[in-house]
Amino acid sequence: MNKSLLTGCAAAAALSFALCNSAQADTTVKIGHVAPLTGGSAHQGKDNENGARLAIEEINAKGLVIGGQKVTLALDPQDDAGDPRQATQVAQKLVDDKVVAVVGHETSGTSIPASKIYSDAGIVQISPSATNPKYTLQGFRTTYRVVATDAQQGPALANYAASDLHVKKVAIVDDSTAYGQGLAQEFEKAAKAAGLNVVSHDATNDKAVDFRAILTKIKGENPDAIMVGAMDATGGPFAKQAKQLGLRAKILAGDGVCTANIVDLAGPAADNIVCSQAGIGLDQMKGGSDFAAKYKHRYNQDVVLYSPYTYDAVYIVVDAMKRANSIDPAKILAAMPTTDHKGVIGETTFDAKGDLKHGVISIYGYKEGKRTFINKVSM
Repeated sequence: MNKSLLTGCAAAAALSFALCNSAQADTTVKIGHVAPLTGGSAHQGKDNENGARLAIEEINAKGLVIGGQKVTLALDPQDDAGDPRQATQVAQKLVDDKVVAVVGHETSGTSIPASKIYSDAGIVQISPSATNPKYTLQGFRTTYRVVATDAQQGPALANYAASDLHVKKVAIVDDSTAYGQGLAQEFEKAAKAAGLNVVSHDATNDKAVDFRAILTKIKGENPDAIMVGAMDATGGPFAKQAKQLGLRAKILAGDGVCTANIVDLAGPAADNIVCSQAGIGLDQMKGGSDFAAKYKHRYNQDVVLYSPYTYDAVYIVVDAMKRANSIDPAKILAAMPTTDHKGVIGETTFDAKGDLKHGVISIYGYKEGKRTFINKVSM
């Protein structure tokens, strides 16, 4: 074999070895994210996605090594449009895409049906905002959430209405979704236990825009407050139309309504809303101002609601990877129960069901179009 041929072979071998080492040194790991990116809650869904993406970009910039290999994270974002059927379809797509974990879904109505698919695949699912208790009561090892539940949120809102707002009579309206209906039911139980007179419980749907028929009926019942189990796309027009019809009742709502966007959706009627958030608000988080600044710099817009929770959820997945020293979904799942993560939203530890050990409910009002912190209830 001549000298030039030997030199060529050596160079090819060296190049092959370098390429092989390069491939081994940089492994791409996908983390799924699901939220409504279309429909009435798209602004909340995009906010959630932005939080997850911000975390992934930060982690990649710092560098991540798991099991001796450099790992690059990639976000696999999906749109479930807030629809349970579409939620199961995108859940299966994420399983097929071989994600190692999923941050999502946003609503209880999508998180619950999708959870069976992730459970069957053995993939961790961390919802940043699903509050229906049923989500973690199914017995799946894969389901986690980083917010409190409606079994905590409903009573906190009802007790505040009774003790601080001195409400005696309350009407309830829900949007017939797993979230809105579940929250309304928990509120109703707690309201009755607190001695409130629940004069009616009506149902609408999450696509409705005209509530005048229900509101006219409620006006005749003359309640002190109306509890609305819905997202802000429903709660905003509901509050606006209640004001237009001359109802004096306070509007009580949960975290789906408790957003910055409610001011645009409800107009001046936002000042009549008292709402709960199933966690600590951005303004009360120790790292909240820093997160808000980073988010604003990256996206040129303000935080809507739960992006700090999706941000922390990504870091919680990565923390489990580090403790497992593996990118294997099964090993990541096995590390999840011992999570003790200190992030933007505070310290996160989970109970045996995947719920927070120490949930917090925040109560807010609106004054001259600005959300104002009222009280915090530790559960």
